[in-house]
Amino acid sequence: MARRMCTGEYKVKPIRRRIRELLGYPHPARVPSSVWVEQWIGFSADEVHRVRDLGVRCARARYPLMELGMDRRACVRWLRARGWASTPRSACVGCPFHGNRAWRQLRDERPEEWRQAVAFDAAIRRGGARGWPLRGEAFLHASRVPLDRAPIDRVTRSEWADRQGEIFDVWEDGDPDGCSPYGCRSGAPAAGSQAE
Repeated sequence: MARRMCTGEYKVKPIRRRIRELLGYPHPARVPSSVWVEQWIGFSADEVHRVRDLGVRCARARYPLMELGMDRRACVRWLRARGWASTPRSACVGCPFHGNRAWRQLRDERPEEWRQAVAFDAAIRRGGARGWPLRGEAFLHASRVPLDRAPIDRVTRSEWADRQGEIFDVWEDGDPDGCSPYGCRSGAPAAGSQAE
C-alpha cells in the first residue's frame, strides 16, 4: 500500500478551511481560544475505531450516531424508512481500499467510472507522477493483478455476513409472505390444498 493522502487532502483540509472561514478567521489568522464550533461527524456505532482527536483547537467533535447507538445497519434502516433508497459510501473511483463488492458495483452500475479505474490502475503500475519509491508494481486490487482481470466476482465472507438479514428488518418491514415459511401463512390457500 502506497501513501494514503485522499482523506486528508480531499476531506479534512477542505473542512478545516471552511470552518475557519465560517468563524471569520481564514488562514493564517489566529482563531481565539474562546471561538470554536461543534463539528458533527457521522461515524456509526460500529466505527468507533475511526474516532480520533480532530487536531484543531477551534473544532470540537461530536458523534451523534454513536450517541444514539446506531450501527450502519440501523442507519440504513432509518434512512430506508424515510424514503432514501441507497446510501453509498464516499470514495474515489480508484481507491485501493475498495472491496470486491465496490469494484463490481462500479463495473456493473457505472461503466464510465469503471473504465477510469481500469485506466488509473494501468497508469500506476510503475509508480505515480512524482515517482513513488515502489518496490515492484502497484495495483488497485489486493490480488495484485490488473483490475480488469482481478477476481472481483468472488463474494467475500464479510459480504455473505452483510447479506444476512436481521430480525429487526423483518419486524420493521414485515414478512412479505406472512408469518413464516413453516406456518401461519397469510392470503388465500393455494389451489389444491385442503383447509381443515
